[in-house]
Amino acid sequence: MHEVEELERESSTAARLFDVRRIIGGLFVVYGVIVTIAGIFASEEDLKKAQDININLWTGLGMLALGIFFLVWLRLSPAVPPPPPEEADTAGGDPLLK
Repeated sequence: MHEVEELERESSTAARLFDVRRIIGGLFVVYGVIVTIAGIFASEEDLKKAQDININLWTGLGMLALGIFFLVWLRLSPAVPPPPPEEADTAGGDPLLK
């Protein structure tokens, strides 16, 4: 019984670790920081190409905001692993098989 409980804990940890919101949010934050830094250090020539709009800065800030949104969403609504097969059988089973 102890082994089953340990496997359930590992399964729930894996479900939280590989949640797609964590991956997407993390990538957007990392790339957002890189693009924002590129926008902060943009040259006058780069700004003239974009009609005096610092595209890298605004895009980087948008990416940062989106990445932080995903990470906050993950924090407020964590992934819940599916119930073990024994609980699914006692809860009435699969309604499609009835």
